[in-house]
Amino acid sequence: MTDASFMAEHGARLVDNGYPVIPIMPGAKVPGRFSMGEWTPYPDWMRHADRPTKPFEIDIWRRWPGCGVGIACGAVVGLDIDVTDAALAIQLTDLATEMLGETPCLRIGQAPKRLLVYRTEMPFAGRKRHPLEVLARGQQFVAHAIHPGTGKPYSWPQDSLLDVPLASMPAVAEDQVMAWLDQAYALIPAEMKPRTLISDSAPAGAWKGPSDPHGTFEAVQAALQFIPNEDVDGASWITMGAAIKAALGEEGRQLWLDWSRQSSKSGASGRGDTPERRWKTLRPHSIGAGSIYAMAIERGWVPSPEVTLNATAAERAAQPHPAAGLLAKVANAAPTPAPPTYRVPPDLLEVDGALKLFVDYATSTAVSPQPFLALGAGLCLLGVVAGRRYRTPTDLRSNLYAIGIADSGGGKDHARRCAKRALYAAGLDRYLGGEDLASSAGLLASLQMHPSRLFQVDEFGQFLRLVLAPRAPFHKAAIWTELTKLYTSASEAYIGAEYADQKAKPRVTLHQPCACLWGVTVPGPFWKAIEGGALSDGSLARFLIFLTEDDYPAPVEHPADAEPTAALVTMLQAIAGGVPGHDHGGNLAEAMQASAPVRPYVVPLTPDAEAAMSAVRHDATERLRSHKGSFATALFGRYAENTAKLAMLAAISRDPAQPTTVVRDVTWAARLVEHSIGTLLREAERRVSDNDTEAKHKRLLEIVRDGGRQSRSDITRRSQFLSRREREEILASLIEAGLVIAEQEPGATKPTTFYSAVSPAWPARATEASP
Repeated sequence: MTDASFMAEHGARLVDNGYPVIPIMPGAKVPGRFSMGEWTPYPDWMRHADRPTKPFEIDIWRRWPGCGVGIACGAVVGLDIDVTDAALAIQLTDLATEMLGETPCLRIGQAPKRLLVYRTEMPFAGRKRHPLEVLARGQQFVAHAIHPGTGKPYSWPQDSLLDVPLASMPAVAEDQVMAWLDQAYALIPAEMKPRTLISDSAPAGAWKGPSDPHGTFEAVQAALQFIPNEDVDGASWITMGAAIKAALGEEGRQLWLDWSRQSSKSGASGRGDTPERRWKTLRPHSIGAGSIYAMAIERGWVPSPEVTLNATAAERAAQPHPAAGLLAKVANAAPTPAPPTYRVPPDLLEVDGALKLFVDYATSTAVSPQPFLALGAGLCLLGVVAGRRYRTPTDLRSNLYAIGIADSGGGKDHARRCAKRALYAAGLDRYLGGEDLASSAGLLASLQMHPSRLFQVDEFGQFLRLVLAPRAPFHKAAIWTELTKLYTSASEAYIGAEYADQKAKPRVTLHQPCACLWGVTVPGPFWKAIEGGALSDGSLARFLIFLTEDDYPAPVEHPADAEPTAALVTMLQAIAGGVPGHDHGGNLAEAMQASAPVRPYVVPLTPDAEAAMSAVRHDATERLRSHKGSFATALFGRYAENTAKLAMLAAISRDPAQPTTVVRDVTWAARLVEHSIGTLLREAERRVSDNDTEAKHKRLLEIVRDGGRQSRSDITRRSQFLSRREREEILASLIEAGLVIAEQEPGATKPTTFYSAVSPAWPARATEASP
């Protein structure tokens, strides 16, 4: 049973029910992570309490052997009744039902001990009054695993969290829960209440405090509120006095007196000055503020980020920092956006209508299926066929630029060929532009022949290097400029350059051109090409990035027939025809003209979809503000625009005759655009360099990351492009920066050094970090 994965069995369903799930180490009650064949504690698990668990996280955790399932508290609240008297446990449960409402979910680990589950709208800190504990924000409990004491799975005698969504759990507030704790604790017999603050598990003389025992008055005062003096024994009383005196000196005297007088024994001897007299005799050693903080945290205290715990650190912070000027520059610099996980979220592939028909067609006929690249190619295909026929209420059009990235031999070209076959089969081959853009004049001439064109460019990375090179020929460099202009001219007339000889070079005018571009490339040339500034100047911000999560998918021995399905052909023809009965400006779909304006059909949004789109626009504004001054602003500047375009295409894909954008279209589109932006930011951080030195650092770091734990000789063999001195200096700087860990192991003749990369702990925004 130890190898069974409770996460594989229950994790996904708990996430669907709205619970923040975390992995639990086998045979324990603590969060853990499995890496390099062994389990270790998971120090950053608390970040999962502040956001929904991502499907890709469950997909990773479910593969870890023996992985248990925990619930991160915050929105979830647990009442832990750790008593062995069955009658009392039932009495305390009944009291909770009376005061907080009846919860359907009760968990048993070692009967009659139990845990009751509730939810809260306003997360709060937990509180411990042994043997009772309120598990709240910053804490967790085990939902499904093997109990380390009984050797049996945890049980849910009534309903479990698998049966009851979080939204259906009874809601409680902090004051209600704390009132229950007070009344419940009053029912605990004296012999069950602890009389000592000293942990039985701590060895005699164990050092509990920090190397510096000094604390701050605000922190110690806050911590003492969580350590009530409930008639503690004399040793604990003296221990607390010594800790306060070591932490604060004479400044802590009144705190000690107030804490002492909480006990009913205070003054019972008739000598009211006993705490005062004891204070004078206290001579603290091996104890301090850290001991107070540890006891308070055990009882549910979560230190406020605004409170400084260490007095020496507070004094040092009050002094001007010797590097104040440099720190000011760092503080004013725009924060680096957090890249999301590398894995493609499965819900991005949950599409319907014509888009689903194309993705299914492209994947079923492929020897090396690439569904995410098929999605990108399908969007560009639908975008060009819907061109000049539909628009959003804000007059955005269906023109899209997208790039598919996969290694050689990974099947990246198949979707491009499928799009071409589909257009030919539907009789819409006039929508196909050239597969190579030789010049800006050729690009415009193609759109003059037909104003809605799909340009599918192979080896797009090499194409970018050519057109973005500092010494690129004018006719090549101008392609990038024209693509940028065409993207923003889809809702108006594009007016080209004026030449002196109008007869030989007449001005080009295109009414509402719909240029869609799908480029495929291998990673190396693409990331090398954008080192010249395409990120910072915003020209690449118009592109959606589709990076496969599997460069070499398992081959399909017998793929389906390469001919497009009749259903796909019919849907493409329906989209090209536009909305029946709507006047598109007098141009038949078969004779679309670039010289005449059109009146596209306005795709409406439901009220919920409009509210969701408004939230996306506000989110985009906040991201722009938070990343002001960095190249990320160019990407987030297109966040709302691309979301609106993709949401409209999802509606058209589903019902071209009467499309309406619904809230799930907006949600899906926002997730896809966010994933694309995050991919670009993450990969640029790893691969794009401003100079040769930075490029060497990143290249060596990638070697360490890709190879896992490696010896020095392994790294030397794979980094022959570096001199020995360069390699040593770069490794030293990577270790100093915390990006690489060096470990020594004894060898036959001398120690061997092994290097491994540190997984980045990205902040948890919408781009989610990999666990």
